[in-house]
Amino acid sequence: MSMMGTAVSGMLGDTNWLSSISQNVSNANTTGYKNAETEFSTLVDQAGGASDSLAGVETSLRALNSLQGSVVGTSTTTDLAIQGDGYFVVTDASGAYYLTRNGSFVPDANGNLVNSAGYYLMGNTASSGQADAVPTEKVNVTAAGDLPTATTAGTLSVNLPSTATAVTTAADLPSANPSAAAASYTDETSVVAYDNLGGAHTINVYLTNTGVPTTGPNAGQDTWEITAYDAADAAAGGGFPYSTTPANTPLATSTLVFSPTTGSLTSGSPFNIPIPNGQTMALDVGQTTQLASSFSVNTNTANGNAPSSLTGVTISSNGTLDFQYSNGASNAGYDIPLASVASPDNLTSLNGNVYQANQNSGSIVYGTAGTGGLGTVVSSSLENSTVDLATELTQMIEAQSAYQANSKVFQTGADLLDILNNLKS
Repeated sequence: MSMMGTAVSGMLGDTNWLSSISQNVSNANTTGYKNAETEFSTLVDQAGGASDSLAGVETSLRALNSLQGSVVGTSTTTDLAIQGDGYFVVTDASGAYYLTRNGSFVPDANGNLVNSAGYYLMGNTASSGQADAVPTEKVNVTAAGDLPTATTAGTLSVNLPSTATAVTTAADLPSANPSAAAASYTDETSVVAYDNLGGAHTINVYLTNTGVPTTGPNAGQDTWEITAYDAADAAAGGGFPYSTTPANTPLATSTLVFSPTTGSLTSGSPFNIPIPNGQTMALDVGQTTQLASSFSVNTNTANGNAPSSLTGVTISSNGTLDFQYSNGASNAGYDIPLASVASPDNLTSLNGNVYQANQNSGSIVYGTAGTGGLGTVVSSSLENSTVDLATELTQMIEAQSAYQANSKVFQTGADLLDILNNLKS
């Protein structure tokens, strides 16, 4: 009977082995699937106090969650793979949190990224500054809408003629904005800037030679006044006077100081201009020169843009999702953190190729991809299953042979039992 009981435990163990092989084979094409293996250990019957009374074998199932599957490219930007350690954080329809390596995310009807098993990708809005915190938002790739970007910086590089006649009467300078007569200035250009709503403002910039002061901190150096007005406030036909509030007040005015020997700017940069209904533009004029040649504009740029439509998204290796717009601008929308546990092979496996942490796996730690031992995010890619069919089929033959051998042991035990029963006759 002991012989037959041991053989039965062997057949049960081999059945469990075949079951795990079957599970692996059926998931050979499941994105992010980690193959499982059946582990055998000896059973000892100690009921009678004898520690050497063998009672067969028992099995346990071990998921090899720490294995890295091959990463293959796809044509979908929101298909995501992890190269290295870590898991995506996802939720189901009820809001329960899980971990997964299945990154086959596509937008649903509402624009939320959901994978092939129906789990939603979670992240944090980039504006929250919580890139490595518990993700609280479903990642949505269509709700960004049109994007206006306010101007905050620009660059203006010009050459000012050193031979220009200086304007020495303060009341005639552009900063005084005389209402009766045109201001006296040397040269003028303009910069296009954008307010908080994406409205364009043409900023007229006046540059006026104010000569060489004989006293004060700029004594002995060439000075120019730089003054900015919003072109929308100009008089009919453009130019002075500007209808500012309060009157005779430019958006900004400052002094540019040049070296009389080299013609390079020594002070006055950046020139800070508050944009109406917008931000303050730090206009870099540091490369402006005063040389014996005509007025010329070498660089005239400013950041910011008018509203433009969303054309797509890009996802970087650290998990930052950027919205791309038709005018070429981009804007960070979400940070997608990764999660890790101390013992990933001990995670609890659930339907849909997701996992939950438990006491044996350790608690979940969140972080930015590519930091703290976490892997990197690979966009337009998926992680293949770690199942090797050739290995599984080979093990299937081994498990079948072992099952058959245990069945022979059981049959032999049954034959011996028949012999014992026949001794009575």
